[in-house]
Amino acid sequence: MDEERERACAPARVPRAMANAVAGYRWARSTVGESGGKVYRLGGKPGAPALYLKGGSGSVAGDVAAEADRLRWLAGHVPVPAVQQCIATRHKAWLLMTALPGRTAWQALAADRQGQRAVVDSLSAFLRRLHAIPVAGCPFDSGHVLRLAAARHRVETGAVDEDDFDDERAGWTAEQVWAALHRLLPFAPEPVVTHGDFSLDNLLLHDGAVAGCIDVGRAGVADRYQDIAILWNCLGEFDAALRTRFLAQYGIDRLDQRRLDFHLMLDELF
Repeated sequence: MDEERERACAPARVPRAMANAVAGYRWARSTVGESGGKVYRLGGKPGAPALYLKGGSGSVAGDVAAEADRLRWLAGHVPVPAVQQCIATRHKAWLLMTALPGRTAWQALAADRQGQRAVVDSLSAFLRRLHAIPVAGCPFDSGHVLRLAAARHRVETGAVDEDDFDDERAGWTAEQVWAALHRLLPFAPEPVVTHGDFSLDNLLLHDGAVAGCIDVGRAGVADRYQDIAILWNCLGEFDAALRTRFLAQYGIDRLDQRRLDFHLMLDELF
């Protein structure tokens, strides 16, 4: 268990219809990227595969149910956790999924400095594969117009964590970020099927290749820089040269700084 990213915990209360499916497991709660919900890893049950359980209430319940829909659709195109069960009511939702093999891209980069370029190459290849999915067949719209509306609601309700902004915007208010990103509009998006939060913690590697992606609640058709910006930002935590390699491997000869900055600032509001 990676104690920096999850902690052992008692089993959570789940709907009666899900109780048998989670019985007999050891539970650990994730401390990374919960987005307002709760994420648990269930393991240690003899003869049974590891599972993940995501739960949420209020507005998060809708996000959990939406993720189940996206997982089912994406399963026909890229490797993602298989939905075992999804139970949603008006106020709560629980999503039980299979666990993908491997470790996160963040863990892989942190563990082996000599292998970092190979990791970036695998991430770039997977992103090209994702972005090559035909847009016409995707039923989910995650474009920046819709995300701006959701971001505005978060700003007005005080849901934005201003203490978690990137260093470039440390000390800013949510309203300042909102104003700054609007100065970068309009731009001409390149619609592709995006992950929506293509971060190092949401990509699993196994045997040198990407085994799949998780946390796909924002997946849908959007500007390709939605994904490019987030991974580019994450790689800066390790080595700026990895950013350059990622762009080259993905196929970008000239970075569109305007769109990159827009999506980085939009992401601050979520």
